[in-house]
This record gives sequence, C-alpha cells and structure tokens, in this order.
Amino acid sequence: MRLILSLFLLLFFYNCSLNKDSKYWTEDSTKKKDKKEILSKILKKSKDITSMTLEEYKIYIEDYTKKSNYPDISK
Repeated sequence: MRLILSLFLLLFFYNCSLNKDSKYWTEDSTKKKDKKEILSKILKKSKDITSMTLEEYKIYIEDYTKKSNYPDISK
C-alpha cells in the first residue's frame, strides 16, 4: 500500500509544472477582467460603429477576427 501511495504521489508531483514561464503563472487576472469590461462596453456600442473611437474600433475588430472561422494567412 505504501508503494502504491508513493508511486501515486510521485506521478502527481511529476505532472505539476513549476515553470515560471508558463502561461498559467504569468496570467494576470485583473488585466483580463479589465479587458473584458472594456470589450463588453464596446460591444454595446457596436450597433452604431460610427460612434466608436478609433481605439474602440480596433479592439472591436480584433475581437471579431479572433471569433471568426477564417484561416490565419499570416503564417
């Protein structure tokens, strides 16, 4: 039983990533939350595109292209 438990713990710790360059460690939740709030405000204004500023329009287009099903031709 001890062997099985130690093997299980070894496998568990072996699969844990402690790499600080990993996207899970460096992801900032407050920035992500702020960006979502800004995007939601912009999407409310998307009915009338002429009322958007240039920066808002840029964010709107970037979000729209991320959701599109078109292939990426920049590669």
